Amino acid sequence: MNDLKGKNILVTGASGGIGNAIIEKLSETGANILASGTKIDKLKELKKNFDKIKILNFDISQSNKIEEFIENATKELGGNLDCTINNAGITQDNLAIRMSLDEWQKVIDINLTSTFLISKFAIKKMLKNKSGKIINITSVVGHTGNLGQANYTASKAGIIAMSKSLAIEYAKKNINVNCISPGFIKTTMTDKIDDKFKEVIISKIPSGRLGEPNDIANAVVFLSSDQSNYINGETLHVNGGMYMA
Repeated sequence: MNDLKGKNILVTGASGGIGNAIIEKLSETGANILASGTKIDKLKELKKNFDKIKILNFDISQSNKIEEFIENATKELGGNLDCTINNAGITQDNLAIRMSLDEWQKVIDINLTSTFLISKFAIKKMLKNKSGKIINITSVVGHTGNLGQANYTASKAGIIAMSKSLAIEYAKKNINVNCISPGFIKTTMTDKIDDKFKEVIISKIPSGRLGEPNDIANAVVFLSSDQSNYINGETLHVNGGMYMA
């Protein structure tokens, strides 16, 4: 059992399907959790359903306020930040020749730039503690590419390379930076996929099924725990064998 009792953990994108599962699994470990997102009603529901949950409504697209956000999150958690899970992100799909600069820039800004800034300011807090963990949620398509997602795949691939650089920079400070790369997971996003196309996707997954949000949450708990202390700069692929690095 991964014991995270007393650990202070920040989770962004907590109001989505994967975010909900992460919060639930972390709550079982005894961690002190700050759930952040843009959907205040869903955040309030999380606070109602789980013990030791604090909530903070924040839109990570507000890059000029991210330092303040990390400061507020750390205060809410009692002054220390042990682990940050960057789960928030968006998609704005379009074929490359039709993709506007705004569609490109918005996805890059929110998925990549904001993840960098949250990591940067979280690491500053962790340096004071001489330990910490950053877990960045990427995507299988950041490795394989995907039709109509030049912006999204670029942002996710960028997170992977960025995480390796941060891992190198702060490994000697006892700060671990890793990624989790989900395959196709059952969420409201995949629920919108046409059934025929969904069958095509599943046919390419050796496990023969879509993943569950808990599959990602279990990986998050492991990388948050002391059991992963010698894992740094890595990407844990959770995709049922769809992509094998």
